[in-house]
Amino acid sequence: MELRALRYFVTVAEELHFGRAAERLHIVQPAVSQQVARLERELGVRLLDRSPRTVRLTDAGNRVLAAAREALQAVDRVRAAAGPPTGTIRIGTVPGLAARLQRGIDTLRRLGPSFETVLVDLPLPERLAALRRGDLDLALARGVTQAEGLRVSLAWTEPLHAVVSVRHPAANRRSVRLTDLTEEVLRLPSPRSDPALHEAVKTALREVGFTPREGRPLGTVEDTMVELGVNWCSWALLPAGQVSSMTGTVRALPLDPPLEIRGTVLVLDDGLTDQCLSPVVDAFRDPAALAHPAPETADLA
Repeated sequence: MELRALRYFVTVAEELHFGRAAERLHIVQPAVSQQVARLERELGVRLLDRSPRTVRLTDAGNRVLAAAREALQAVDRVRAAAGPPTGTIRIGTVPGLAARLQRGIDTLRRLGPSFETVLVDLPLPERLAALRRGDLDLALARGVTQAEGLRVSLAWTEPLHAVVSVRHPAANRRSVRLTDLTEEVLRLPSPRSDPALHEAVKTALREVGFTPREGRPLGTVEDTMVELGVNWCSWALLPAGQVSSMTGTVRALPLDPPLEIRGTVLVLDDGLTDQCLSPVVDAFRDPAALAHPAPETADLA
């Protein structure tokens, strides 16, 4: 019996609605339904009576609900007794987050004994797969809103910057308007290696009604700097953190008016309860986000 299934069942029982439970758990509704159905099969009883309009607990469901809550509380107590993180923490990373990573890791270390940090740089699909397998303890990602079987929590938002060649007419400005770049070809993040960031940037452009001329997808940061540096008729649109290290042949310019993507999220095992999850999320969040917490994102399924 998986803790995940118990947590999903308890959430549905509290909401009496699969859709609202899915939103609260930050996952898609089919994943909730599948886990609850699996729990019912494993226990050999029906826990919920479902109809197109209502969901209610059966007698067996009421009994199991009390026991499931006790089990989840016991797990929280065990994790709390284990104390702060020790040993090795494996973090899946994305480019341009060195300062934030250091701050988050330092905050976690202040909670308890020192631990070794292993940073793993993988494309987004492999990063999430490694997290599901248990090969990573947490991962950072840009633009992600849902991930099947994982919990996603917003850490910070990021402005987008236009990246142009130093030979571009706008290169020496303090900022640039999207309309100034209408004639040039836009190079977007690769939909294969980082589909969430690709879609997040495209969504931001759609929301402001800007339809660019698109070229082939971007490669690595190093390749991007070389290609844009020698091809001043093309440009890129990337998160500020990702372009902070770009120098030499390219310039990263803030947009006027500013344009943001939803930002960077922490992705963790959805078996973690809020008591265990909150300290990790808070360690990486912006101070402003802690003072005014943003709503959790929907689960990535």
